[in-house]
Formats: sequence, C-alpha cells, structure tokens
Amino acid sequence: MKGDEIMAIFGKSYDHFLGYALSGGGAKGFAHLGALKVLEECGLKPDVIAGTSAGALAGVFYADGYHPDEIVELFREKEFREFVELTIPTTGFFKSAGLHNFLKKNLRATRFEELQIPFYVVTTDWNRASTVVFSNGDDLVEAVVASCSVPIVFHPQMIHDVPYVDGGLLKNFPVSVIRKKCKYVIGVNVSLILPPPEKHNIRRMLERTFNLMSNSNTLIDKAYCDILIETEGIEKYSIFDLQNQLKIMEAGYYYAALTMSKDESWEVAKKCHRHYALTKKIREQLNWVRGRNEPERPEKPNIQ
Repeated sequence: MKGDEIMAIFGKSYDHFLGYALSGGGAKGFAHLGALKVLEECGLKPDVIAGTSAGALAGVFYADGYHPDEIVELFREKEFREFVELTIPTTGFFKSAGLHNFLKKNLRATRFEELQIPFYVVTTDWNRASTVVFSNGDDLVEAVVASCSVPIVFHPQMIHDVPYVDGGLLKNFPVSVIRKKCKYVIGVNVSLILPPPEKHNIRRMLERTFNLMSNSNTLIDKAYCDILIETEGIEKYSIFDLQNQLKIMEAGYYYAALTMSKDESWEVAKKCHRHYALTKKIREQLNWVRGRNEPERPEKPNIQ
C-alpha cells in the first residue's frame, strides 16, 4: 500500500507525511549527504524529495535507494573534468556529457516511476524564464543534468527541443514545490552567502554572482520549513571543488545533528515516528483482512 493511500485512509488533505527539500550549491551539495545520514540515524525516511541542482544530484541517488556513504563513494577520486567536455563557447564553456554518462551508468532507475521515493527535479526553462519541475516519465537523467547546468558554464540541456538550465536560477531551495503536498518538510540549505573573493577572476566573479542570485530566491522557502538545516563553514569551497568531499559531508553531518538535537526538531521527529508506527499497524491489519477474504484456491485435480 502506497503512502498516498495511507493518507487517504487518515482522511488527510496532503499526499505525503514527510518531505525533504534539498538546495543547490555545487560541490557544497556533499553536505546533503551528511544531513541525510543524520536524518536516517534519527529514524526518519522521506515520503517525497525535491531537489535543485546539487540537491537534485544528491536526491536522485537517495531516491534510487543509495545510502549517503554509497553516494559519496561514487564521487570519490573523481575530478571536475570527468563530468564535462570542453567545447566552443557558444551557449556555455562545457557540455555535461560526462555527468549524463555518470548518471546513466550508476542509477538503477531509468525513469521517475522506478525510483524508490517520489522525486521532483527543479529546472529553469531558459526560453520562458520560468521554473519547471520534472517528476514523471523517461527524462530522469536529462532533468537532473538540466538542474545542474549552471548558465554560461554549461550548455543548456535540451529536453524535447526546449533548453533547460540550473533550477537555482529561480528556485534554489525547492521547499514550496512540495510544501502543500506534505504534513512536514525538512529543508537542507547548503548555499549560504559567499564572502567577497580575495582575488578576482572570472570563475570567482561568476560563482559569487550566481550565489547572490540564487540566495535571493530562498528567503520565502526557508520560512516554509518545519525543520531548517543550514550548513555553515563551507562557503570557502568552490562549487566545482571535488577534492574536499568528505570535509563538506562532515560539516553537513555536524550541522544536521546540531539542528536535530533541538527540542522543536525532535518534536517533529517524534510525530513522524508515531505516524510510522500507526501506518505499519494499518498495513498489517489490512493485509490480515485481505488474507481472510481471499477465496481458497481449489486443489488441482489429479487426472490419471
């Protein structure tokens, strides 16, 4: 029995009890893995996940059944150049062919419906300047690549002849995407304001520009969270830094543990635990009723 069917039995207006919203942030997205690990240790499991950019990348593997430690292992000893292909800079400096191939190789699911947890990927329609959310169909890999395609750095990802770019351009923290669908939402924001760079170059200017722009659209979404986890101290890491994955993940773990140790956070966790226990009890009772109502199959005749 699916979660939305359980919700219908409870007579609730929302589809899911607990949802996770994972922000963009480039390589800082490894902090998501630390936070997810803490939430698992708190006995929590989401009914739905929404992710933007790095949050989409972390979220799709988690929705596919990977443990956070397994996800970081996939990226270990990887370099930025393995995920991109340098090209003539018409609409971007790099193609995302490497990331596309990486997802194709490592994801077990090939379409949204095959994921173990319902998943929403946030992208930006470049032509219409609007947020587009993908959640079903065969465009799973393409949607995640699009959500990670920082404008100018990467070529837009074409999906059905439409160019899509990084979802963080307009919706870096996708809490509102699932807010009305969930009783509770835990948001993990790994993209705090960057300090001005000590040395100026094109990469640092681009990174800070995108950081300021994406942070400007997170304020409302922060207020929508029942639990807000923000990872401090990782602002110094570049969005393309794949050399400090474990340090970033450890920072995510620390601040998630700190947040979940607060009384108000644990109150939400306890309500989730009660919901899990009640859901399990209802499933067991329904299975028992179904078992009693199933007609006995006649024995196969023994024909000589």
